[in-house]
Amino acid sequence: MTAPGRRSSTFTRLLRHGFTDPSAAERLLEGAELAELRADPVLLEALGATADPDLALHGLVRLLEAQPDPTARQELLDTLIAAKPLRDRLLGVLGASEALGDHLARHAGDWQALVTYEPRDLHRGVEEFERGLAEATDPVSLRVAYRRCLLSIAARDVCGTIDVAETAAELADLATATLRAALALAEAAAPEDAARCRLAVIAMGKCGGHELNYVSDVDVIFVGEPAEGVGEADESKALRAATSLASHMMRICSETTVEGSIWPVDANLRPEGRNGPLVRTLSSHVAYYQRWAKTWEFQALLKARPVAGDPGLGAEYVAALQPLVWQAADRENFVPDVQKMRRRVVENIPVAEVDRQLKLGPGGLRDVEFAVQLLQLVHGRADTSLHSGTTLAALEALAAGGYVGRTDAAQLDEAYRFLRSMEHRIQLHRLRRTHLVPEDEADLRRLGRSLGLRTDPVAGLLRAWKRHASVVRRLHEKLFYRPLLDAVAQLAPGEARLSPEAARERMVALGYADPAAALRHLEALASGVTRKAAIQRTLLPVLLGWFADSADPDTGLLNFRKVSDALGNTPWYLRLLRDEGAAAENLARVLSAGRLAPDLLMRAPEAVALLGDGAAGGLRPRGRAQLEQEALAAVRRADDAAQAVTAVRGVRRRELFRTAAVDIVGSYGTEAQPVEADQGALVDLVGGAVSDLTAATLAGTLRAVVRATWGDVLPTRFAIIGMGRFGGHELGYGSDADVLFVHEPRDGVGEREAGDAANKVVAEMRRLLQVPSADPPLLIDADLRPEGRSGPLVRTLKSYEAYYRRWSLGWESHALLRAEFVAGDEDLGRRFIELIDPLRYPAGGLEVDAVREIRRLKARMESERLPRGADPKLHAKLGPGGLSDVEWTVQLLQLRHGHEVAGLRTTRTRPALAAARDAGFVSPEHAEILDEAWVLATRVRNAVMLVRGRAGDTFPTDPRELAAVGRYLGHGSGHAGDMLDEYRRTARRARTVVEELFYA
Repeated sequence: MTAPGRRSSTFTRLLRHGFTDPSAAERLLEGAELAELRADPVLLEALGATADPDLALHGLVRLLEAQPDPTARQELLDTLIAAKPLRDRLLGVLGASEALGDHLARHAGDWQALVTYEPRDLHRGVEEFERGLAEATDPVSLRVAYRRCLLSIAARDVCGTIDVAETAAELADLATATLRAALALAEAAAPEDAARCRLAVIAMGKCGGHELNYVSDVDVIFVGEPAEGVGEADESKALRAATSLASHMMRICSETTVEGSIWPVDANLRPEGRNGPLVRTLSSHVAYYQRWAKTWEFQALLKARPVAGDPGLGAEYVAALQPLVWQAADRENFVPDVQKMRRRVVENIPVAEVDRQLKLGPGGLRDVEFAVQLLQLVHGRADTSLHSGTTLAALEALAAGGYVGRTDAAQLDEAYRFLRSMEHRIQLHRLRRTHLVPEDEADLRRLGRSLGLRTDPVAGLLRAWKRHASVVRRLHEKLFYRPLLDAVAQLAPGEARLSPEAARERMVALGYADPAAALRHLEALASGVTRKAAIQRTLLPVLLGWFADSADPDTGLLNFRKVSDALGNTPWYLRLLRDEGAAAENLARVLSAGRLAPDLLMRAPEAVALLGDGAAGGLRPRGRAQLEQEALAAVRRADDAAQAVTAVRGVRRRELFRTAAVDIVGSYGTEAQPVEADQGALVDLVGGAVSDLTAATLAGTLRAVVRATWGDVLPTRFAIIGMGRFGGHELGYGSDADVLFVHEPRDGVGEREAGDAANKVVAEMRRLLQVPSADPPLLIDADLRPEGRSGPLVRTLKSYEAYYRRWSLGWESHALLRAEFVAGDEDLGRRFIELIDPLRYPAGGLEVDAVREIRRLKARMESERLPRGADPKLHAKLGPGGLSDVEWTVQLLQLRHGHEVAGLRTTRTRPALAAARDAGFVSPEHAEILDEAWVLATRVRNAVMLVRGRAGDTFPTDPRELAAVGRYLGHGSGHAGDMLDEYRRTARRARTVVEELFYA
């Protein structure tokens, strides 16, 4: 008798053997069912060796209670005591699987399936499982027999008799036997259908790859033909019969009965998916794959394997389609398509599940499988040793052939086995289809113990999981690129490497147009024993992946080599790429997105520092005040005007690069920063940044010119008024600076002297900003001045007043809607704005004749200014629904209602459109259509400048440049046509609104 307050020795022993509820376990051990074993230390040892001793003991008691009579119960107890193999198997299953414990409680004699312990029992195959299912005569008995076979697999799995790969193979073999049994039942139920057709069942996915989970959809494709002796005219009847058999077979496996279901049979990998016929003839399959199949469908065919039905037809199917699989790598945009599929899978995971996903999350099983399949498709055409549907076998073959580094392959093999083992044990517990790591402490403890982690199983499990996931995350993309470096580097004796032809194949698959040149660049970057070469060897596998994600990988790699040649020996550059997570990816995106940003960077490669995480300001554009302060400080330090403006232009070049970089990163997206969802915000950011930069450049240049000739004070007050897109804060990368110049003589200075000084300032500013140099020029355009090119370049404020009072034309009032002071004498600029406000926001709005004149000018501009040969529907500025349409519509509303609605008194298009909507002049739907069109057209112009390095209003005709514009606009490789269709559709909708609002 145990003294009050003291634990019994049994209680203590139970704790020591891993029980979490020793009180409940003690009560079960004291029950009548276990009376004979109560004092047997072997039982406790065996229970303590299971994943969950409490669950194992509870399952054992239920099994004993379920025995039909005392004789059966005694037989089980005797065998349990005498036969260690049975004891380990039975208790191992009961401690790992609540679902199989339930099965044993319902079918109390099925424990006998675990007694056999013969060599042939160690690795069972399809034939053994077919024998185990042979007595099934209906769906219910098939389920019972299936679970009985599953018991034997699970028992050998949890006892370590078979490893994870062998377990997955046996599960696939059991699925094969089950599909055959289900088809036999379907044929027995409809013998006429069976006689009319030949039906083959092709396993796909994990079943086809011989690597099935405990609970998984079994993916299949059906192929049917008329039976021998059935005429071709009866083909449709034969296909209907085959479809009926296939549907019945699927139901037999999938439907829920009193014994539950087996698993869903999923035929959605068939041609056309759910929309396609369930069964096709072989010729129909071949025709589909030859004409319509997408890249992912060929990837899926890697695992195709005939498993049931007509074996001859199944073999014909594989023989006909396998050659097409190995041609998939020749498809345009093959690698980006595969990588995009992987990204889409990750993006579709619910946010709450990402960190718990074993299969689909970053560093999960799918990462390994995608990487291996990608390499198989690239190199399998020339190397038949890679033709395996099993992930681990294919990985081994890739390593043996030099397509993957041996160390990388070994690490991935270990990680994949661990992750699959976790997945198996999670599913085995309740036989439910899940790939989520549990959150409950008890579940984690059982899972850790099932994998052999007995000391602090929860912490040990989480550490091991994170470690293996980290290995996969680090290697899965590099797996494709790292051997390219080995192919051009010196390797240790005996180490396998890619052959030159295999390296070329891989570069072509990545989208490189000149693989020989790309390999030369890799050799130059990765060869040698310097610190620079070592760091670049580490970075290049990742960089190559980012380059491949662009429209022009060749240019990206070439530009990286140029930057590396310029900065490679600079310690901060190597440290930046190695240590600052975002810098390397930002650099890869910028270097492969077109000509403008790389050209700006090459002129001063040290600007690469802006791409780092910790750089001062990073990629955030700087404000006008800060830019102007830097420009004026540079002027003060210079010895003369030329030197000063050179410094100011250098600031402009650097800041243009910063703006282009943030635009590219926001448009492409990176691991650290997703694609900017609000494209309008990105347009506003670029327009505002370039406009602020232009204003600061003009302010610095003005100060430099004045300082060089007149010292601190110019004989006349001088102001620069921004016009057009400049005044509207909507400048693009290639925009000129539209301006007006206004001056006012200082007290005591004659008008002639003041005018000469002002004209000299303008002439010198224009000259210095266009002097050929490494920095891009800034063109100053003053054609919007009174009288246009025929009028004086600079006027006094009084001259402007007199002109506007007597001679001003309608188009000039229209142009003044965008006027805004940008540089020079602030008070003079303010008075100029006060002077023109009554002109651009006339009291009472516009008269009918003025509105008619504006419409006439717009129509004439559409017909006269559009370049000859240009497609009007794709002209972002002057075409229907383009920038001009939207801006003139908004500006007409400003001219008519600006005097009465304060919100319309702005130089910016989008805020003016929003104010017109809020005031009721434009419906919310129409405002949204116009805004969308304006944003898209502006992004097209920005994209053309980024890609081509020169301004343009139409889409490029060069396919690679067009693809790069598409990539910037969010359209993946191979979807340039979709981009053009989207632009036409958006512009067409906008034009309809313009005709209603502007021309009505």
